[in-house]
Amino acid sequence: MCVVEFTRLASQYNAVNLGQGFPDFSPPDFALEAFQQAISGDIMLNQYTMAFGYPPLTRILADFFGKLLGQELDPLKNVLVTVGAYGALFTAFQALVDEGDEVIIIEPFFDCYEPMTLMAGGRPVFVSLKPSHTPEGGLKLSSDWQLDPTELASKFTSRTKALVLNTPNNPLGKVFSKSELELVASLCQQHDVLCISDEVYQWLVYDEHQHISIASLPGMWERTLTIGSAGKTFSATGWKVGWVLGPDHIMKHLRTVHQNSVYHCPTQAQAAVAKSFEQELRHLGQPSSYFVQLPQAMQRNRDHMIRSLRSVGLDPIIPQGSYFLITDILQIKNKMPDLPGAADEPYDRRFVKWMIKNKGLVAIPVSIFYSGPHQMDFDHYIRFCFVKNEGTLRAMDEKLQNWKAELKP
Repeated sequence: MCVVEFTRLASQYNAVNLGQGFPDFSPPDFALEAFQQAISGDIMLNQYTMAFGYPPLTRILADFFGKLLGQELDPLKNVLVTVGAYGALFTAFQALVDEGDEVIIIEPFFDCYEPMTLMAGGRPVFVSLKPSHTPEGGLKLSSDWQLDPTELASKFTSRTKALVLNTPNNPLGKVFSKSELELVASLCQQHDVLCISDEVYQWLVYDEHQHISIASLPGMWERTLTIGSAGKTFSATGWKVGWVLGPDHIMKHLRTVHQNSVYHCPTQAQAAVAKSFEQELRHLGQPSSYFVQLPQAMQRNRDHMIRSLRSVGLDPIIPQGSYFLITDILQIKNKMPDLPGAADEPYDRRFVKWMIKNKGLVAIPVSIFYSGPHQMDFDHYIRFCFVKNEGTLRAMDEKLQNWKAELKP
């Protein structure tokens, strides 16, 4: 069962959907105005543009991210606009992974990484982030989940082609620290391995944590693809505009795949994203910046959800970034071990289906973000999305309070 199937179940039972990762509030006014202008303004925006990206968009992406990465980016050689970040990931796997190549994937992982590796003929190799022990009554934090350096090093072989990094991480909300990134970077350089860095949540970082792009570290630009998303950046996931940034000697292979598959992304959406970035460039780092205002608002949402979940005895793990938090349901598993479902079905999947049908709340079981052999080890966590409007969060509160009596020890 995948995310799509849980979303379908949510619709069937008219439940409060805190599962799938999308905002249910409007993008910022300047982004909507940019899209309206793209639709009603220049009639040529109804036609094809450059196959690898609408020129004003590739220019602003090169300028904007070049400053952040410490690189002089060429809009024609170092930027490719794709059908969402999903399209960027697919293009990267198809372009770079050959039959028998190994791809290191850090668990828990965004669930498309494994099938995309397999579709390209590669072999996924998994290494898990593991939670450190939290003292009784202490706060559980996403930063407590860490890689074992020795275990990570052991995954690199002569067949390793790439490592997939996701920071901030979906579903955990972990923001990798500079020292953690330096460990990954040193191993990639030592073994001559590419890094595919999925950074779609880079602006959604909380509690004064800092997002660092691994491509900005010494020696990493030449071996890293950095993937971003206008949907996550401007709260407009349906626009499906993404991009990938990287050195020309890697990007030329992605351009070949792109040119011979989707070929071209919708011009008007690209024009709207270009205008939105121009707006942000003028306000970057100031209180008026959307990249400042959005994480402040989402941190309030996160804290609201954490309080609400704790009030009924659930055990959320505080995320440093992203749209999501995960909640430990081990105590519920111990109290309610025999939920309906197949004997070999991970507990979190049975629990989420039960919760949708009986309590009207939707989450996503975290075991789907793990490889098969590791799913049972992590079957007592569920993922909630807190990037929702106030009405949705109030509806969540009401559902949880109705359930409170049953959850109390």
